[in-house]
Amino acid sequence: MDLIRIGDKVVSRYKIDFLISEILRLRSSGLSQTDVAGRLGIDRTFISRLENLGEVRKGKSVAVIGFPIANREEVCSMLSAEGVDFILLMSESERWDYVRQKSGIELFNAIMDIIAKVHSCDQVVVIGSDKRINLLRAVLDKEVVGFEIGESPLKEDKLVNPAELLAVIRAVKARN
Repeated sequence: MDLIRIGDKVVSRYKIDFLISEILRLRSSGLSQTDVAGRLGIDRTFISRLENLGEVRKGKSVAVIGFPIANREEVCSMLSAEGVDFILLMSESERWDYVRQKSGIELFNAIMDIIAKVHSCDQVVVIGSDKRINLLRAVLDKEVVGFEIGESPLKEDKLVNPAELLAVIRAVKARN
């Protein structure tokens, strides 16, 4: 246990870390600041100050999905650094592996889970073929920003220009 002496007090670093983790877990699960404060026996204003201290950005949540992407790791890293909330990028081989590794019902459930996660985001950017972008616009029934990398069907990995995609992401976030 990390015990730290501050004047005449002994403070537990573990207790502080645990409490902060619990606050963030409960808040991200949808509980209000007041509910979390009541449950943990702390002051609601502490939770507000904690969130303000750790705030990275305000605004609506952004999801980016795309395939087949040759420079997937580079693009994923850039999107993470930009604070994108949900990222699902695959190369062509990853896409086929994903499909082959699951039974029919497992694949159906996995796709439904992905759709639910993407649909929960306020803004969606789709990297893919013209046909896939239009299909996801219909399925999600919300504004989808397309970043076309070729005409359907795409059967090989395509390079995504990170600078162009970054400009799109920043434009989408600026609309928030």
